[in-house]
Amino acid sequence: MSSINRKILVAANATWNLVNFRVGLIRGLVAAGYEVVAVAPSDEYAPQLTELGCRYVPLSMDNKGTHPGRDLLFFLRFLRLLRKESPAICLGYTIKLNIYGSLAAHARGIPVINTIEGLGAVFMQKTWLTHLVSRLYRMSLLRSSKAYFLNDEDMALFIDDGLVPKPVADRLPGIGVDLDRFTPVPLSGKTPLRFLLIARMLWDKGVGEFVEAARILKKQGLDANFCLLGFLDVQNPAAISRQQMDEWIAEGVIHYLGVSDNVAEEIAQADCIVLPSYYREGTPRTLLEAAAMARPIVTTDSVGCRDVVDDGVNGYLCKPRDAVDLADKISKMVALSHSKRTAMGLRGREKMEREFDEKIVIKKYLTVIEEVLG
Repeated sequence: MSSINRKILVAANATWNLVNFRVGLIRGLVAAGYEVVAVAPSDEYAPQLTELGCRYVPLSMDNKGTHPGRDLLFFLRFLRLLRKESPAICLGYTIKLNIYGSLAAHARGIPVINTIEGLGAVFMQKTWLTHLVSRLYRMSLLRSSKAYFLNDEDMALFIDDGLVPKPVADRLPGIGVDLDRFTPVPLSGKTPLRFLLIARMLWDKGVGEFVEAARILKKQGLDANFCLLGFLDVQNPAAISRQQMDEWIAEGVIHYLGVSDNVAEEIAQADCIVLPSYYREGTPRTLLEAAAMARPIVTTDSVGCRDVVDDGVNGYLCKPRDAVDLADKISKMVALSHSKRTAMGLRGREKMEREFDEKIVIKKYLTVIEEVLG
């Protein structure tokens, strides 16, 4: 039996995150003969992890807070876990794992592969928190074996600001999309058309602009259904309240569909996926899944979002924070014939096959892991 340590620790801020976004990678690592330990705070998705062939280890953390005492406690917990597990490599996702998880791994001499999936609200405008997080990133990424980014703009920002050494930084084509799971579904051809926004219900995701665009179009007499799908009342300063959602529903401007563990089914029932986000996205997974299912897209001409849509080819790009321009792009989508919307969606599928196939992402991880292990 080989004495080489082949234990890979994959850590994120929620088991929901691992189950929804890392399934392909975990399966790929297991298939390649690695022992995979999945680490995250426990939630109702935890049982699904063991079905992937990995071992799950719960680790509590304050997901959204910035309290230094709680962050220090998390660092110590992670350090203790690393001492117990002694993995060959750590794969870190989400900000606290990329920072405190990396620092703990460096303290134990364990190689780290980071994935910076988007800079979020912290980097939308420069505040004291931006400067603090930047300093922490600089400390944590300095000794990483690899730091992956999901778009060129985030990678350039980190390199230019000295937050990551240039040789360490590399680009992934998003987090990839499972093209066998998300397959083309013909548009129904029925009217009225159904426009669907899938995201956590945050103002930064452009939910307010989507509602206002729907309001504008309905006043103009446009007949369409505008639907929202995603977590409500999330722990976030930009969260949309249940009261606000109820007011929109009572107004009759949108339909709130709640949450779903079968996003593909919801995408299949939509004619167009809309994401007017001005959040600092990596590459939005919902847009990748929508394009893979041959759905045309309307999204903002902003970091991460614009990587998924070639304007006028597989969707339309609108101005960030501009409900009027968003309404105009939705109106253009309605004005297209069924065959042209179908063609637009199929071009999106081709783009996913060409650039964003999950297999491309998994191969890059496997290659760098083999390099790190020597």
